Amino acid sequence: MALWNQLDARERRSLGALMCASVGALAFVKLASEIVEGETRRLDERLLLLLREPHDRADPLGPRWLEEAARDVTALGSPTLLTLLTFIVVGFLLFERERRAALTAAVAAAGAGLLSTLLKLGYHRPRPDLVPHATYVESSSYPSGHAMVSTAVLLSLAAMLAGVTPRAPTRVYLFVVAALLALAIGLSRVYLGVHFPSDVLGGWIAGAAWALLWWVVGRRLQLRAPLDDRTLAFVD
Repeated sequence: MALWNQLDARERRSLGALMCASVGALAFVKLASEIVEGETRRLDERLLLLLREPHDRADPLGPRWLEEAARDVTALGSPTLLTLLTFIVVGFLLFERERRAALTAAVAAAGAGLLSTLLKLGYHRPRPDLVPHATYVESSSYPSGHAMVSTAVLLSLAAMLAGVTPRAPTRVYLFVVAALLALAIGLSRVYLGVHFPSDVLGGWIAGAAWALLWWVVGRRLQLRAPLDDRTLAFVD
């Protein structure tokens, strides 16, 4: 406690973010162990079936337009669109001469995709076979790549963009939009039957932890920059 009191506000925020990221990593591993032991199977299957018509497991619950909308939403978390979005945001940051923020955003996004692939290969959980898949999939199930990478990328990009605006409401707006999009993308994966709910939960946890880690890295890089180049959001 004495050491904590000696830290200034910026250092406390960074340390708090690292602690949250660590807790997230532990929660991810704990959830993975529960999945491996089969502890989540019954709940996963029950939730999947709740999203299907009782008389036809091949038919997602709700009208046809909802299924098409879910495919549109899930596409927002595809590698192609997330890569394009990353290029757009990185380009914007470079035009704003925020080179450190641009580099952080690019590395965070690329690293999230690589980490997701490695985790899938490590756990190698089969996809749900309880219901037909309503969209094409080919990789392993845990964690959900769409949920993890979209959460990591969207939150990381929001953090870097928040760093170039001095207005708090704008920063809040960026994070809220990023979080809601990541939430919708993850839910669409369960609705379409291509992931168990625990896959998506694990993806959200891992993605948020990754974004927190790179938020801290971005803040440290910004604070080492010359005073004229510092971003207001990181200095306040």
